Amino acid sequence: QVQLVESGGGLVQAGGSLRLACAASGRTFSSYVMAWFRQAPGKEREFVAAISRGGGSTYYADSVKGRFTISRDNAKNTLYLQMNSLRPEDTAVYYCAADQRHTTIVTTSARGYDYWGQGTQVTVSS
Repeated sequence: QVQLVESGGGLVQAGGSLRLACAASGRTFSSYVMAWFRQAPGKEREFVAAISRGGGSTYYADSVKGRFTISRDNAKNTLYLQMNSLRPEDTAVYYCAADQRHTTIVTTSARGYDYWGQGTQVTVSS
């Protein structure tokens, strides 16, 4: 099993940038397909982006495509989310998640991910 800890959230003005990180410990990080999800107050958790085990394949929600970039450093056991051109509607708690069952990105459903971090708050002011 793997333990996940997010960091890098905060308050930023619209148009600004933030970089989130997710540090993994436990089982080999490169064994997992990784993803970012987010959840705004009163809303369901939604998919943001995913990355394959080796980092060669990525997939994004339409709402963040062209603004966010997911990446990973398997040597450092860390997942990243670079967020640019932030909008007030990006405000949410952001979670990293790990899928241990598949070898590539197969789902954008939260049910498809086995391990979760505790989340980090991102607030974008207008």
